[in-house]
Amino acid sequence: MRRTSRIIRIRRSPDHHVTPPPTRRTVRAAAALAAGVLAVSLTACGGDDEGGGGDAKDKGSGDTGTTVTLPKLDGQTLEVAAVWTGAEQKNFKQVLAEFEKRTGAKVTFVPAQDPIINFLGSKIAGGAPPDVAMLPQPGAIKQAVEKNWAKPLGPEATKELTKNYSQGWQDIGKVDGKQYGVYYKAANKSLIWYNAQVFENAGAAEPKTWDELLNTAQMVYDSGVTPFSVGGADGWTLTDWFENIYLSQAGPEKYDQLAKHEIKWTDPSVKEALTTLAQVWGKKDYLAGGPNGALQTEFPASVTQTFTGGDQPKAGMVYEGDFVQVNIGETKAEVGTDAKVFPFPAVGDAPPVVSGGDAAVILEDSEAAQALVTFLASPDAASVQAKLGGYLSPNRNVPSSAYPNEVQQKMAKALVDAGDDFRFDMSDQAPQAFGGTPGKGEWKALQDFLKNPADVVGTQARLEADAAAAYGN
Repeated sequence: MRRTSRIIRIRRSPDHHVTPPPTRRTVRAAAALAAGVLAVSLTACGGDDEGGGGDAKDKGSGDTGTTVTLPKLDGQTLEVAAVWTGAEQKNFKQVLAEFEKRTGAKVTFVPAQDPIINFLGSKIAGGAPPDVAMLPQPGAIKQAVEKNWAKPLGPEATKELTKNYSQGWQDIGKVDGKQYGVYYKAANKSLIWYNAQVFENAGAAEPKTWDELLNTAQMVYDSGVTPFSVGGADGWTLTDWFENIYLSQAGPEKYDQLAKHEIKWTDPSVKEALTTLAQVWGKKDYLAGGPNGALQTEFPASVTQTFTGGDQPKAGMVYEGDFVQVNIGETKAEVGTDAKVFPFPAVGDAPPVVSGGDAAVILEDSEAAQALVTFLASPDAASVQAKLGGYLSPNRNVPSSAYPNEVQQKMAKALVDAGDDFRFDMSDQAPQAFGGTPGKGEWKALQDFLKNPADVVGTQARLEADAAAAYGN
């Protein structure tokens, strides 16, 4: 997460698992997810303080729930490390507080920095590893296992995971067939958010295809508003742009191959995707502040500048995942009325379905650590954070009533209904040196491409050189 941070979070090859080859069901699931999210913008209600209408048949409870039995851990202490800041950190601490209340354990949140593997390496070298870490990449889980840091889940945590998660979400937490991670937090990273007043003034409708998106952008531009806000200072937002285009245009099989570096970044499919991306990035007037301004804009500002300034904001649209709602909450705009959303348009035959996520991994094995991860695998923990907003869980037994508004209820339902038919953020599957390090690898190459989108071939060469070094092939 980088935002989960950091993206559908099947964040990211050297990763052990990628989802199975595409089937017709995959295409249907992608279309269903797109349709479900599209309906959000037409029917959604406002902000995070609103209660959601739940289904009486939902399992569990919108409150803290008691679906899982936890041991008494009076006097025991735990440390949990994650890169989350701001509202994400604050809300997760409420989940930890519920665990403390139910077990008697004392849990301390340890703020980590990206890349978290480097942060953990320093802590471990100093003899003070956290008990549990929230890892935003499958590649990071594999690295933690290879370094002998990560400990397998025990029977109780595994049982809870199996009961509540689809096979695909279980598998991306495995390394060499052993379960190490529980994907506690997920992200739908195939969304474009827009300023409803800007669209109304421009006479624009929600696009369903890439060509329609380009036409919509021109209409917004002609109305006097810059079409797109891009948080280019954070390289992960740029990888997400590429991944959605590549998945839809090249297809799931090619996506899986590139994620594992079974094909090179010099492949013609990458050239086609970058050329398509340049249809937006290559038009300086389409980007708030131009390319240089975008490269100085961090993700939170890319959102807030789209929903401030009345009917003359700095941009009409901003691409990113469901977690954009957290940043919209920092403005006066209301989700569902002032701020609406549509699925990332289909570039190829079907719209993309890209996800990210954060997995809980045990570094210091103990009864308390196993109990915490068991709790995080339950609907009880997810329901605590769901009601606070800006959060989605891949846990299929979290009731829809736990989410605070119709926007998140529908996004959560679409995520769960997709089952195993999704693709995890490609950069999050990669070795962290390539897919998850500021100023290096894919993040840096795409920042350079944003600055000079005419250099498709040179960008491919840099991506391939960095990928080959990181993957070791």
